[in-house]
Amino acid sequence: MTAPSLFFLGPDGSNDDLKVYLKSLIYCTSNKGRLIENMYVKLQRGETSQNFNIWVHGEKDNLSRGSGLFVGQNGVVLNHHFLLPKDGSRFYLLAGNYKLNVYAMIVGENKGYLLETIRFEISETQENNLKEKGAGIFFDRGVDTIGYVSYVEIRKEKPDDLFESMLAFERVKRSDNPLGA
Repeated sequence: MTAPSLFFLGPDGSNDDLKVYLKSLIYCTSNKGRLIENMYVKLQRGETSQNFNIWVHGEKDNLSRGSGLFVGQNGVVLNHHFLLPKDGSRFYLLAGNYKLNVYAMIVGENKGYLLETIRFEISETQENNLKEKGAGIFFDRGVDTIGYVSYVEIRKEKPDDLFESMLAFERVKRSDNPLGA
């Protein structure tokens, strides 16, 4: 796997649950290629770690739940989304040094293979900004430093969602009027 040029930690769409997103080339040096049964990431800060075991891949309008991906010598470039398990797990983005390990489970084998380790840091200022609703942190790969340059972005309500909210409010307002005006 090549080191991702970009990765993201933040809310999953309209849902505020934390997700890990990355885009990378996964390749195989074997002539026959390999079949990936599943992928997952492990996010670690100090002694705290969390597996993100729900794997979704593809483009925005064509996402598929990960369950089998053939990787040949030419490789496969995909967007990978890793979500928290639906068991009540939570992981908070606090200031500190992090390690993100990306694993692949190969068909017929019982262990995950480490594909990539990414080390990064979240500052105290970024931690405070990440407390905002809709906030996520992007990491762009630097050329000279071979590290990552990060920035926090806060997702605002989409204009369509805002428009729908206004229409819904207007409908409620009208239905409360006994004269129907």
